[in-house]
Amino acid sequence: MHVSDLALDDFRSYEHLVVSLEPGPNAFVGANGQGKTNLLEAIGYLSTLASHRVGADTALVRRARPGTPQPSGAVVRARVVHGQRPSVVEVEIIAGKANRARLNRGQVRPREILGVLRTVVFAPEDLSLVREEPGLRRRFLDDLVVVIKPALAGVRAEHDKILAQRSSLLKAARAASRGSRPPASMMSTLEVWDAQLAAAAARLIAARVDVLDRLRPWIASSYDQVSRGRSRAGVVYRSSLLAHEGLPEPSPGGDDRSAEEAALSDTAATAARLEAAMTDLHHREIERGANLVGAHRDDMSLFLGDLPARGFASHGEQWSLALALRLASYEMLRHDVDAYGGDGEPVLVLDDVFASLDAGRRDALAELVAQAGQVLVSAAVDEDVPAQLRGARFIVSDGEARRA
Repeated sequence: MHVSDLALDDFRSYEHLVVSLEPGPNAFVGANGQGKTNLLEAIGYLSTLASHRVGADTALVRRARPGTPQPSGAVVRARVVHGQRPSVVEVEIIAGKANRARLNRGQVRPREILGVLRTVVFAPEDLSLVREEPGLRRRFLDDLVVVIKPALAGVRAEHDKILAQRSSLLKAARAASRGSRPPASMMSTLEVWDAQLAAAAARLIAARVDVLDRLRPWIASSYDQVSRGRSRAGVVYRSSLLAHEGLPEPSPGGDDRSAEEAALSDTAATAARLEAAMTDLHHREIERGANLVGAHRDDMSLFLGDLPARGFASHGEQWSLALALRLASYEMLRHDVDAYGGDGEPVLVLDDVFASLDAGRRDALAELVAQAGQVLVSAAVDEDVPAQLRGARFIVSDGEARRA
């Protein structure tokens, strides 16, 4: 799989851009602030319908210069080649309205283009996967779930909608109770939301556990390669349901998932357990006005040896682990074609990563990705592009990207 052509209209810093790309390495070189990351962000957006930099799509629409009309939206269009089969995929990002999408010039729902282009994006922000709060790691898993099984984008959206609605009801029940039990009508409605949230969360949890089970050995091997065998990386799924039930936390050792983690793959059983947990927590949830158990409170915990990476890993170890997560995603997609079907190898996007790495990690990463079907690299100077990735080269400046 590779992107052969990319066109942008009013996306970020680009008023209009058309650029043709090559299979193999493509390097975009230019000073900071010239639009390198914006260009790579557009390709990632076509893959996931989300930016790896910001949460709101409105930030992706170009801001007009003073005295000129403000664009009402942005368009990202690419020609994606699978073997000998080209597809043209397009997203129109409309400020304040629902986005529109086209596939091979035909109008489709945006969700229907998921899977046409698969990407794995490396960026300096990836350090947050190791350092920061669980929400980022949940998003990492959920994004990968959708790349693998695009139909689960609907489950993810449904889950988030139900979660927000149940949260609103809990806040209303807290206001209505004033120290006593909320009205019976509210409690009946809450039970309905319990069942709906439990069903959606169980499907999302099962998908995460399946992906993590396949990803786990690739994380271990990728970390071993990036760190030159200095320690062993492990990962476990931390479930708020298991914690509520008082079950032991999974061990970080080994390549296999625990029995408790494996049981979460049973969607019907997990939904029933979640619904029972919600019933147990009704009083506390109403007191706090918050959903206290479910997929939205789970985590993917990372370990080096037996120690949690967050809080114990050095800066270099954190970088190695962040890189290992992305490399593991790439390797899993590339090798697990039987499980996921289609053209598994994704486009690799390395957004200004090499400048942040020491020489050893830079060389290790370059060696690992040099043979990928297509690699898109951004760098401020030529020296930041490893020799193994010196293929097609583009100079990015003043809203243009021209072939060098």
